[in-house]
Amino acid sequence: MPVESGNSAAARQVKQKRKSHSLSIRRTNSTEQDRPGMQRDMLEGQDSKLPMALRSNLMDLFGQIEREFENLYVENLELRREIESLNERLHGEGQTVDGGDLSKGALKTKASHSTSQLSQKLKTTYKASTSKIVSSFKATTSRAVCQLVKEYAGHRDGIWDLAVTRAQPLVLGTASADHCSMLWSIETGKCLLKYAGHAGSVNSIKFHPTEQMALTASGDQTAHIWRYMVQLPLPQPPADISASLDDDVDFSDKDEAEGEADGPNECPTIRVATTTLKSHQGVVIAADWLVGGKQVVTASWDRAANLYDVETSELVHTLTGHDQELTHCCTHPTQRLVVTASRDTTFRLWDFRDPSIHSVNVFQGHTDTVTSAVFTVGDNVVSGSDDRTVKVWDLKNMRSPIATIRTDSAVNRISVSANQRIIALPHDNRQVRLFDMNGVRLARLPRSNRQGHRRMVCCSAWNEENQACNLFTCGFDRQAIGWNINIPALLQEK
Repeated sequence: MPVESGNSAAARQVKQKRKSHSLSIRRTNSTEQDRPGMQRDMLEGQDSKLPMALRSNLMDLFGQIEREFENLYVENLELRREIESLNERLHGEGQTVDGGDLSKGALKTKASHSTSQLSQKLKTTYKASTSKIVSSFKATTSRAVCQLVKEYAGHRDGIWDLAVTRAQPLVLGTASADHCSMLWSIETGKCLLKYAGHAGSVNSIKFHPTEQMALTASGDQTAHIWRYMVQLPLPQPPADISASLDDDVDFSDKDEAEGEADGPNECPTIRVATTTLKSHQGVVIAADWLVGGKQVVTASWDRAANLYDVETSELVHTLTGHDQELTHCCTHPTQRLVVTASRDTTFRLWDFRDPSIHSVNVFQGHTDTVTSAVFTVGDNVVSGSDDRTVKVWDLKNMRSPIATIRTDSAVNRISVSANQRIIALPHDNRQVRLFDMNGVRLARLPRSNRQGHRRMVCCSAWNEENQACNLFTCGFDRQAIGWNINIPALLQEK
């Protein structure tokens, strides 16, 4: 009787395994062949908007996917059995095989070492990232304390812009879509003066650095310079505002009718401008004084910015280069620098320090309209955009921002505190948030069913001379609001 060799016995064993494996697959397939019919029967009793032919085709495809997964599952079981048998044979040598390439069981020791290193690396990375997140939470626990101080109501339409005078007496100025600009007493909230010389929406207001003059830009394609004289009333005791400031309850639309009041008390009205600047072919969206107050710059929807001489009203320079409408312009507080923002997703820096050379630099970093760009004390520019970001730039390195703030809503006209270097972000979603120059969030101004803005917040402005009311915001709910922002000393040091 012939005796089988070891090789032939092993071959026959492998062949039997393959045969049993194929039989198990056939049994599985034969069982699955009955399922489509059952599924179709079930589908006939269900409501669906898909045609029956399409539903049947989908069920056939799903059935094929299910069969493929079952085949993979069976093969996985077979491989596990082979691994177990190999582990038994290699157990005496102190080696094991977890899977993968079965012919390289001797490399288990190196694989195990590499796995342990990867595991340790993942643990270290996770621990570092977790500690970083925890530290960021700790850094924001001591937030700024924000309190509503005064409301300034009286405009008959949304307020686009506001500013605080740089010279005494300190008053608040607002520019509204109701074709008027108003000056307010900061302490009492009373309207002191109204300017009604424009024939269109007043889009911007800025005050002369030393004299009692205001510069307003309008949708009537002009910018006006007008003088004012106001007498501040005696301060009144503050109102009781001890109500909760952290509620997130939305204002009801019924409050809209309350804005239809008769407006502020009777106050003097100016109807004629001292100087009218008119050379734009579109809406003048913003205007500002150059350092010294002898020249002004205007930004228009005609894609150009103009530089005027205040004394002669003559056009000195036309700044062209933007591909779309301009949205904002701002001047440096101590140098002859101008920045203009545009809907073309860029803002430009214009340098007039050298009378013979007027250089320009283009900042590209946003993906939507740049709604505003403002200078800070030093060599920084902060830009806000409809792409829901605010970026801090260094004038010495304009290729990329040094900090980026990401928000959940479009950002309108921002402002930066000169003393505390805090950025105030007014949003389309009625919120106002405060950040430092490193992009760390400090606070969100309170908004409840009794306090805060009810509509889009259009602009913010800091008041460095009045600590009791040092931030102002305005919005399309036809009111301006004065806030007291108290920054803890710990945050100021950072």
